[in-house]
Amino acid sequence: MRTPEEKSQSCPECGAEIRADSRYVAWCAACDWNVDPETPHQKRDRLDRVRRALSRRHGEKLLAEVTAGGSLRARRDASSLLAFAIALAVHGVTVALVLGGVWWLVRGWGGVGMVPGLLLLALAWPLRPRAARLPKADPILHRDDAPELYALVDEVAQVVGTRGIDEVRVDTKVNASVMAHGVRGRRLLMLGVPLWEILTPQQRIALLGHELAHYSNGDTRQGLVVSTAYRSLTTWHYYFTPIAKPSAAEMFINLLYIVPRLLLQGVLTLLDHLTLRATQRAEYLADREAARAASTEAAVGLMDRLLVTESAAAALRREASQAALAGRRGARTVEAKPEEIWERLRAHMASIPEYEYERQRRAGVRRGHSVDATHPPTHLRRTCLLVGPAAPAAVVTDDERQRRIAAELAGARVTVARRIVREGFDG
Repeated sequence: MRTPEEKSQSCPECGAEIRADSRYVAWCAACDWNVDPETPHQKRDRLDRVRRALSRRHGEKLLAEVTAGGSLRARRDASSLLAFAIALAVHGVTVALVLGGVWWLVRGWGGVGMVPGLLLLALAWPLRPRAARLPKADPILHRDDAPELYALVDEVAQVVGTRGIDEVRVDTKVNASVMAHGVRGRRLLMLGVPLWEILTPQQRIALLGHELAHYSNGDTRQGLVVSTAYRSLTTWHYYFTPIAKPSAAEMFINLLYIVPRLLLQGVLTLLDHLTLRATQRAEYLADREAARAASTEAAVGLMDRLLVTESAAAALRREASQAALAGRRGARTVEAKPEEIWERLRAHMASIPEYEYERQRRAGVRRGHSVDATHPPTHLRRTCLLVGPAAPAAVVTDDERQRRIAAELAGARVTVARRIVREGFDG
């Protein structure tokens, strides 16, 4: 049975019948006509393009190993050791700059000899090791605020072989992530309410399983020494970005930037080469752990949802625009009943036809669609999950438990919905 948005036409290439939803791209499943009519909208610099190419290459090699019966288990290798050595060298440069700056300050105290010291210290400052910044969040849910949610996280963590988290923060993104922060390495789960809302209960468990598995998969890039060195190099690479539309004097500065920028780009590319394989392996392992916790079916369903997150983002942008327009006209806005945003979002996602998912899968193969430059292409992750026998769910939730978790998240859902209405959606 067709929905009102569906229409039928003939493929101009092969003549096959095409069923298409007017909200989405019309394409032919028989010959792939128009399967990917647009290029990705993101503007990527050269370094990002290199990273994505490496990501796809390593992802394909790892998938080939798994398909041939190989193991994904993390292991220390020469690449990891060399990446660690390069990271130590980066931090060594910082130490040398600091020591040199202090020496010049002491030696030239009170005179012009202090100038080289101040210059060296100024150079050392942006290169200093820095922990990742805590992301901007809306409500912070502590264990006492959401005991049922934390209990679910703890249960999933036990299945994937790690401990639970110390803090849950929610935000407006169609995403989720984990990180460690502070001297004691407190574990933080960033939970995007829009993503949580469009997943089924088992897909939510798969999401938690994937994120928590990152704590136990031995990703070299996530280690303190390598990750801080990577951030230092990325900051310097940004500082040497050529000045756009330069004046005559700025053109000379751009010329001076060429050598250090190429050098930094070379070191960053080398670190990518050395660490991306371990990072890719960690992602595949996290997907496997997600399947073990929630079932292979749920983990594959999560992959499919990730393919259409842009559709969820577009729906939320429409919500924000319509609310702003209604506010200007003096009409009732969704701030009166913010939970309606999530009801409409779920209805929108439920209405996406299966052939749009299939188009996204095929387009993803062509583009190498991935969550970001460090993740394997999504279609490769999906294929890897389907290699071998399907895993049953180790963690399940009944309707009553889901209602309790929903009640704990009710305040966060309202807060995030109101923020989307007031500030617009940029996630």
